[in-house]
Amino acid sequence: MQNPLSCIPTKRTEEWWLKRHTDKLNEIAKSQGNFDLVFIGDSIVHAWELEGEAAWNQHFKQLQTLNLGFSGDRTEHVLWRIQQGELDNFIATYVVLLIGTNNAGHRHDKPEEIAAGVESILQSIRQKLPQSTIILTAIFPRSRTPLKRMRKAVDASNILIRKLTDDNSVIWFDINEHLLNDEGILLESVMPDLLHPNQAQYQLWAKEINARFADKLSPPTKPSL
Repeated sequence: MQNPLSCIPTKRTEEWWLKRHTDKLNEIAKSQGNFDLVFIGDSIVHAWELEGEAAWNQHFKQLQTLNLGFSGDRTEHVLWRIQQGELDNFIATYVVLLIGTNNAGHRHDKPEEIAAGVESILQSIRQKLPQSTIILTAIFPRSRTPLKRMRKAVDASNILIRKLTDDNSVIWFDINEHLLNDEGILLESVMPDLLHPNQAQYQLWAKEINARFADKLSPPTKPSL
């Protein structure tokens, strides 16, 4: 059976995208070859440098970090970036992957196609960084109610991609319940456009990461003299 488009590594042609890819390769080259925390994804990950900057600096500044989020990316774009060196020449403790919402939104991929793209990315990460623990993050909710087409596509995709985890080398990480009210409604006070989190949600995200994984992220305490 022919691979879906979500699994075929694809290069984007926008100038800013190509420059960001080059900049990230240069950042890796200048690093010490070790990262505590690497994020991979789309605009929601990219925005750790925007809406999420304060949370990033507060919770992760003491760590060696790398943000490989690119606004607008789908699974196939992440695959291309990995093939072109974005996970080469370093080791990482954790790799946080959040991707798939643009597959649902831009091209209306089926949940099975989105899951296939995510699985291909997981395989690529494992090949490049076999010793890293992957934190597979549930695709964040989008659209106001659970009955909207986009929400249903994301929810169905999450059911499938969760099956790709093993609670060991690939850990399932789901904070979606914190982003919705008791009726499953997504509010503008959480995501102003019902897609991208605001600053408060980046604080929540960072706190939840620390709550789950701080034992391996915290630098060792220096002995007192």
